Amino acid sequence: MKLHMQILIALGLGIKRNWHIFFGIIAGIVVGIFLHSHQNVLVANVLTFIGQVFIRLIQMVVIPLVVSAIIIGITSVGDNKQLGKFGSKMILYYGILTTIAVTIGTTLALLVKPGTGAAHYIAANIASDVQASVATAMQEQGNVLNLFLNFIPNNPFAAISSGNMVSIILFIVLFALALAKVGDVNRPIVSFFESVFAATMKITDWIMLFAAPGVFALTASAVSSFGGGIFAAISKYLLVLLVGFGLQMFIVYPLFLKCFSKVSAIMLFSAIAEAMMVAFGTASSSATLPLTIACCEKRGISHKISSFVLPLGATLNFDGTALLQTVAVIFLAQAYSVPLTPFLIIQIAILAIVASSTCAGIPGGGLITIALILNGMGLSPEQLVAGFAFLFTIERITDMFRTTLNVMSDAVVAATIADNENEINYDLLNNPQSYEEIA
Repeated sequence: MKLHMQILIALGLGIKRNWHIFFGIIAGIVVGIFLHSHQNVLVANVLTFIGQVFIRLIQMVVIPLVVSAIIIGITSVGDNKQLGKFGSKMILYYGILTTIAVTIGTTLALLVKPGTGAAHYIAANIASDVQASVATAMQEQGNVLNLFLNFIPNNPFAAISSGNMVSIILFIVLFALALAKVGDVNRPIVSFFESVFAATMKITDWIMLFAAPGVFALTASAVSSFGGGIFAAISKYLLVLLVGFGLQMFIVYPLFLKCFSKVSAIMLFSAIAEAMMVAFGTASSSATLPLTIACCEKRGISHKISSFVLPLGATLNFDGTALLQTVAVIFLAQAYSVPLTPFLIIQIAILAIVASSTCAGIPGGGLITIALILNGMGLSPEQLVAGFAFLFTIERITDMFRTTLNVMSDAVVAATIADNENEINYDLLNNPQSYEEIA
């Protein structure tokens, strides 16, 4: 099937599966334009309240979702030879791709300055409070060494109660590695966190039922406050993301495959085309995971590699998300006129890598864990409601692109490791005519 037809099908799937989200965006724009011309304080306050409820509901699930996902992801590997043999390569390759993605996002955001167009929509007193919070946090951290030192919690329970996500993650990763090493005695604790993860995912599903009215309220509130100019202000942000996604997809991945394997990028893209389309349509790498595994296994990549690398990738590897989060945070910093010092830029990049690796593979996951980056800057989403309104206006569209990138990244790493370990059937991979249909 021609590439342009695949893209059209993907767009159709996206609209069909998420019609309520798109309807919420369109309805929000229409209502916002009307309210901008006919000011109604009561309606505006109600919309703002609904938007803040949506953001708080998202924040509510961050810690249990991140903690349980990390523990399950690490302990699922177990104390076996695969953890050392494939795990080190997987971490290295995922680290390289995510670092490149963050570098691309940071460079583009600093060059294009997508947030400057939104700065005049932010109230001066709110911007001043945000600037003061960031300045205080940066002064307390001092330098890069202190940044890493502050990652280590004095008291992990205090870190959990205060919502210090980076400290929480460091402790949970060490705890999960220890659980993976102690053998079957870990089952009661792991089973507990499997239940926590399942329950948290169910709560997340319920929250996502509120996504349409939440996005509607945020969009309507933003447009009513800012007028049609919001779309001109957000256009640079969307442009930066699309260019960044394109560079990662069509330049970084092919070059990575060429440097670390003999896999043809064109053949790999062709092999997982169905998975990429479903990823675009669902905006969920977790929902796409079974199809990603099926595409890889039926088209040349061994079950040994696919069953190990892809599930962990769907849990821990999100370079598309890292790129989006980097651009989004720099956008917010520019919108609130926060000085982007070299130290702050480095901190945003480091935290984006950490935050993306804790992101759940669900719709909206990229903006859920953005709270981790803001927390490291001394901020919370509640302080940036107006800025988040900009991001949520086009969040669903950007979410579909970033998810496609995440799924492709997982396949690239799986194919590279399979090539390194002679676990790939090139006769099958390079012959699309012989591909089995994906049920």
